[in-house]
Amino acid sequence: METETKKETAEYTDVESQIIDSPEGEFRIPEGADIDVSVSETPDKKLHITETVTVDEHEYLECEKRWVFLLLMMVGGFFGGFTYSVRGGVFCNAQTANIVLLGLSLGRGKFAHAAYYLIPISAYLLGSFVSEHIALPIKRLRLIRWDTLFILLEMLTVVVLALIPETAPYQISQVMINFICSMQYNTFRQAQSVPMATTFCTNHVRQVGVAISKAIRHKDKSPYVSRMLLHLGMLGMFLAGVISSVLLAGVFLGKAMFFALIPLGVIAADLLHADLTTEKNILDRKPHGH
Repeated sequence: METETKKETAEYTDVESQIIDSPEGEFRIPEGADIDVSVSETPDKKLHITETVTVDEHEYLECEKRWVFLLLMMVGGFFGGFTYSVRGGVFCNAQTANIVLLGLSLGRGKFAHAAYYLIPISAYLLGSFVSEHIALPIKRLRLIRWDTLFILLEMLTVVVLALIPETAPYQISQVMINFICSMQYNTFRQAQSVPMATTFCTNHVRQVGVAISKAIRHKDKSPYVSRMLLHLGMLGMFLAGVISSVLLAGVFLGKAMFFALIPLGVIAADLLHADLTTEKNILDRKPHGH
């Protein structure tokens, strides 16, 4: 049976908490994990606590598998490249830029222009609210997981985006992508207990830097190199999504969005199969991070 072992030594770790330090900066201990704690004293009289967490691979739901997050990261990159190349030259996957532009407009006294930025910000806020609020009622139905249903809804949204006429205002596509990216970000939170964003890259870049630093400082470099490669893989998939969307949009314009159905379809088929077979009796179980 496959297991995953996470090991970290620190000057002090609260062993009663459900979060320990790990190569990616923070590791949330899954339910059912085996935890072995050892304490040692260094020559300079500092206390070192080592926590070894062994996790059964089967403790993770299908929607938490890393390959799912890698494909979702590619979809996130596809959305970003799509809106930048053929839908107004903006990035709708996150809201930092809109908050900055809102502040700039307010600072310059352009209040009407500032009000415009409340539209994408509100769409993003609504996406997180809806995905958080609807998950529990869906779970109570015990038919399929919310995660699976969301992917199906995302595929439907992609079809609508692809069918929007080129003459339509760009804001329609932008707001729809704001909404769906927020839902994706809030729904898929941890890949096998590792916090993972699937719609933007900032945290992945940070985690690569953290992993490099820890690899330099620790004798056992393998877990940190592994973590670095994981986040680099996520960045690579995002970049692949951007490149493919730009190339496809150059040929098919808005219809290029249909190609996003390929990775989403693979995910949907796998999650739906799990819901109806291997995970049919544990549909009420929450993914880690929720």
